[in-house]
Amino acid sequence: MQQKGAIRIIEWEDLDKRKFYSLGVLMTLTTRATVYPASLIRTRLQVQKGKTLYSGTADAFCKILRSEGVRGLYRGFMVNTFTLLSGQAYITTYELARKYVSQYSASNTLKSVVAGGAASLVAQTITVPIDVVSQHLMMQGQSEHMTRFRAKPKMMLTTTKRRLTFGQTREISVQIFAADGLRGFYRGYVASLLTYIPNSALWWPFYHFYTEKLSLIAPSECPHLILQGLAGPMAAATASTITNPMDVVRARVQLEGRSSVVETFKQLLAEEGVWAMTKGLSARIISAMPTSVLIVVGYETLKRLSLRADLVESRHWMLGRLSPGWPGNALVSPGRSWTKWMGRGKSGLPCLGCCPCHLTSDMWKKMDK
Repeated sequence: MQQKGAIRIIEWEDLDKRKFYSLGVLMTLTTRATVYPASLIRTRLQVQKGKTLYSGTADAFCKILRSEGVRGLYRGFMVNTFTLLSGQAYITTYELARKYVSQYSASNTLKSVVAGGAASLVAQTITVPIDVVSQHLMMQGQSEHMTRFRAKPKMMLTTTKRRLTFGQTREISVQIFAADGLRGFYRGYVASLLTYIPNSALWWPFYHFYTEKLSLIAPSECPHLILQGLAGPMAAATASTITNPMDVVRARVQLEGRSSVVETFKQLLAEEGVWAMTKGLSARIISAMPTSVLIVVGYETLKRLSLRADLVESRHWMLGRLSPGWPGNALVSPGRSWTKWMGRGKSGLPCLGCCPCHLTSDMWKKMDK
């Protein structure tokens, strides 16, 4: 258990790994399903030339919904769910890297930068082949002319309408392999690393920075989870803005079959100017901000729910801020049993102390006696 200032952080060794992984898969799936439409819109905006099809995020959303329906916003989602594997790899690498770096430095910022970068490297190695197929599926429909590979529409026996069947994923994969071989599934791998490693390495330090700053100005009664929920989107917006130019290049490399990151960057600047580097930024932020809220609230709660049984009994973790200068994620010593006063819920877990009304000085005075 590591403490930064007044903030106690639940570390890898404090977790029940079985709970952590099972609940983590559910959290990751929920997050991806929530933000997938924004990711699809971002990809289409980044790949289109100028504003040939969509004028912006809102226009893209309305046009896709009108012409392709809700299913159009989830093109490629099924194959994208395989990135759940990379999500678990990311979490594991992040926590283990933090633990390793802590042997050499107590700096939370250094641990966050190194762990975030290492986690993104491992995750992208797993994710890129899935992303390549998923992004080509995203481009089917209105924007299929912008991608090299197209799933052929097939006539259904019961209707005269042309519909794409579930063979799309296999068909796109076969086309990628026929054109580029196995290397085709790792097209844009370097560009992905240059996008997501800095993004991840920036997100965590900014997250901790904003959390600390917010804890200094927020009322003492404000639950710490709220501060974390605000810090996450702020960190996401900052990191997304800084790394968006490389994200645009990554999308072009993967979907247009380019091989050079530098040449793609130069061509973008020559054809569309410096504003090309902001393509899809609003959609990316719209996607990243709720993702950050879900990750922060979900991940922080996940770690609390995954706390080892022996620590749940001997140390009681709360989300509320105990007193001025004591942000939540806080530890109550064995002599101050919070469950003695708050009891347990139907799940048998100790109360998380989310409600500020529970955090009264009278209770502390009674427990001190």
